[in-house]
Amino acid sequence: MGRADRPKGLLKTEDPSKKIIPLTQDLNYYFQKGSYYHRKNKLSKALLFLKRAIEIEPLNVKSHYRLACLLSQSSRLREANRVFKHLVKNLDPELTECYYLMAINYGLMDDMDRARRYLEKYLQLSPDGIMAEEARDLLMVMEENDEEDYIAVFTSQENDALEQWLGTMDRDSLQDNFTDETFSSLLQRALYQGSDRLKEKIIQLCGRTRSDAGTALLKGFVANPWIRERLRQVALLELKNNNPDSRVQLFSGGRLVEEELAGYEPGAPVWQKEWQEVLDCIYCTMSRSPSYREKYYEDARAIWFDFINEIYPKMPRIVKPETWSAGVEYCLARFHLMGITQEQLAEAYGVSTSSVGRRYKQIDTLLKIEQKAFRKMLALLAHHEFDG
Repeated sequence: MGRADRPKGLLKTEDPSKKIIPLTQDLNYYFQKGSYYHRKNKLSKALLFLKRAIEIEPLNVKSHYRLACLLSQSSRLREANRVFKHLVKNLDPELTECYYLMAINYGLMDDMDRARRYLEKYLQLSPDGIMAEEARDLLMVMEENDEEDYIAVFTSQENDALEQWLGTMDRDSLQDNFTDETFSSLLQRALYQGSDRLKEKIIQLCGRTRSDAGTALLKGFVANPWIRERLRQVALLELKNNNPDSRVQLFSGGRLVEEELAGYEPGAPVWQKEWQEVLDCIYCTMSRSPSYREKYYEDARAIWFDFINEIYPKMPRIVKPETWSAGVEYCLARFHLMGITQEQLAEAYGVSTSSVGRRYKQIDTLLKIEQKAFRKMLALLAHHEFDG
């Protein structure tokens, strides 16, 4: 048997009385693994490794800071701000950029008063800080918004009427209307005040017209710090499709940066309600089984997160969460070499056996669960061989 099946973390030794030496997995190991999975956009794995790094060394500033940034990227904004606050209050009061990043998170949570307060606090403590210019720009935008006439709020009736109207337009009529100042102003209001569905439609229409006015609208949109990240990514893809060799300014990592569209790839998905429904269904069903310890829940969560990150933005529509939940649990059972069948899970979730198999295949195609299960079995066999 080749040694490709040797479990990771084991080294062969020359001393026959000591066949293996466990490699030390210290703070640096977990931090580096967390950073690696962060770069690979596997956020659930990155979070697990970073949390382990913090358990090993609770006072390590770098681990806490990376964790807070990762939580922000995962749209777990309240958790991220708790970590940022802990950082500046208990670990490193001079890490003032935490106040700036907290302000961004509060803005994303529509708490503009706190966003303003933390921007001002950041500038008070670090008037020449690396994010001072961005903080001043954001405060200026907020002041301009305060001075606007808010009587002209975008109503739900306007939202529905505009969505229907846009659905009747072809490309030529859209291009003609884009030259009308009133129409362009209406689209801009809808892009920031309308429903997510209307916003997405406007973004796609701006891309379809290939007009200067539509491009300008999208460029302003991606530079705004307080929009949904999913919609920012849709807008960036439209800009890339129209002019892949151009550069745009966008808000990323807490600041305005320039991005070459040619190298742009969609980032991490923003968590959706139906994705959480799948996870809740898994937890609820697993809790009724005596087979699962606490770590299995984390593994189920990791499988679901990894699948979303791999397939995004082409995530299939979830009509029945139970079928996906059963597919994820079957992946978990296969990975841990548990004797749970598709028929048993179909009965537990109230779905057909064939639907469990289909969802499992969809997940396995991306995550290679069967291959991992096979390697795990070989590793266990190798471990028994060493013990013998």
